[in-house]
Amino acid sequence: MVKRLFDIVVALILLVIFTPFLIIFGFLIWKQDFYSPFYVTPRVGKKEKIFKMIKFRSMVINADKSGVDSTSSSDNRITPLGAIIRKYKIDELPNFFNIIIGDMSFVGPRPNVKRETDLYTSDEKIILSIRPGITDFASIVFSDEGDILENSIDPDLDYNQLIRPWKSRLGLFYIKNRTLILDIKLMILTAISVISKQNALNSINKILVKFSAEDKLIEISKRENKLTPCPPPGSDSIVTSRE
Repeated sequence: MVKRLFDIVVALILLVIFTPFLIIFGFLIWKQDFYSPFYVTPRVGKKEKIFKMIKFRSMVINADKSGVDSTSSSDNRITPLGAIIRKYKIDELPNFFNIIIGDMSFVGPRPNVKRETDLYTSDEKIILSIRPGITDFASIVFSDEGDILENSIDPDLDYNQLIRPWKSRLGLFYIKNRTLILDIKLMILTAISVISKQNALNSINKILVKFSAEDKLIEISKRENKLTPCPPPGSDSIVTSRE
């Protein structure tokens, strides 16, 4: 109840503050091709309920028709303006409306498409027990997801092999240790990561150590080494197909 009240109050305050940015970027996106500046897409939320997530459109019209869900920084569907708003997370400002509606929270595992959640192991299904969020540990640790998948032949498969295993583990870690204080810290660190990701990662590392996260999760979250294929939590096998 406290978390929900916090979400609503802060979302309303930030909506007032960021309204000029919503208007300006909404107009700039519309001016590119005279099409809606918003991208409304189905995502899987709490208790596997499908909801419509609202974002600023960063891609060309009908980009989702390609059937590719994971996006690399080299994806030719991203518009020049879209690259900027994705880099600084401006595309996620309309998520405030989802928070007010009750579909999302400020902090929680990022919502995924059903094609991805259908692949979840029984362990990963726990992620769907809470409201998804705008940010969490994984949103900071893997804020360069597009760069990780750059020039990938199959970005969806690479996402499942390289990013999902640790993104899910960080989501489960958050659920186990979540508090309002932790939420506030992660919101602050998300803002810091836009300016200095390394400082944000250092703080994330301290939090993981404090709450006794597994050594491998701490190591991966430092992002000092190249990611290699790994099984998702609850499985001994590396994903080889999304079918």
